[in-house]
Amino acid sequence: MANIAMEPAAARFRPGTSDTEIEAAALRSIKRRKQVVLFWQIAILVIALGLWEISSQLNWIDPFFYASPSLVVDRLYDWAVNGTTEGSLWYNLGITMEEALIGFFTGSIAGVVVGIGLGRNRMLSDIFSVYIKAINSIPRVVLAPIFIMIMGLGLASKVALAFIMVFFVVFANAFQGVREADRDMIANARILGASDWQVTRTVIVPSAMSWIFASLHVSFGFAIIGAIVGEFVGARFGIGQLISIAKGTFDAAGMFAAIVLVMIVTLVAEYIMTLVENRLAKWRPQQSLDTH
Repeated sequence: MANIAMEPAAARFRPGTSDTEIEAAALRSIKRRKQVVLFWQIAILVIALGLWEISSQLNWIDPFFYASPSLVVDRLYDWAVNGTTEGSLWYNLGITMEEALIGFFTGSIAGVVVGIGLGRNRMLSDIFSVYIKAINSIPRVVLAPIFIMIMGLGLASKVALAFIMVFFVVFANAFQGVREADRDMIANARILGASDWQVTRTVIVPSAMSWIFASLHVSFGFAIIGAIVGEFVGARFGIGQLISIAKGTFDAAGMFAAIVLVMIVTLVAEYIMTLVENRLAKWRPQQSLDTH
């Protein structure tokens, strides 16, 4: 691992320093940097919430419109223990997550397959590009009433909106990732007798993985947005419905509580996505050892 250490960092060591010492120093530097980052992340959050709470208590901001963090926490606790007006909080959260996850997985798979397929076939990409651009130009949110009108207030309309939100993000990255694949590696594979399928599987797809994972990190958030917007327009259960009810009753604490809940779920999903990416992409250089 010593060869991974950055040259500027290595230059600070005295002549004769062993590889083990350099590696240990680099790991200590990484640990210190992570601690500093974590400290400032927590500090900024505490300061922001503290200022928000003080401003609300001293009426620097109107607590009717900007519920204090303490009221938001109380509302979340009340929902978790006593439930909401629309049933259990966990049931509503489960409905939203089911819609978002189905839309995320189906949209991601379709986006990857179509992106790689069109990226590998220039004729098909030229034919369908105008239609893809036309559909992509439609604001996704305005599709929610259309899907609800066609598919009803149930699961299908929310999944369809989440699917559309995810598909184009993943498709664009997969398509570009295929186009950015190393032409020399493709040529070498051809010379060695690889078929089109073998080139796609062993060269094109691994080359596009960074692009694909970059889109997956943001697309789950879009899936959540699609599900919530669909529920906001028309649904019986779900976090979007809770936000809609809170809006109708001018319940600022309820709206902020639902937003915080969505943020927590999205951050957990992002963490899981990072673990999966690190597991599937072990071949990539270790960027974490950059000691700058």
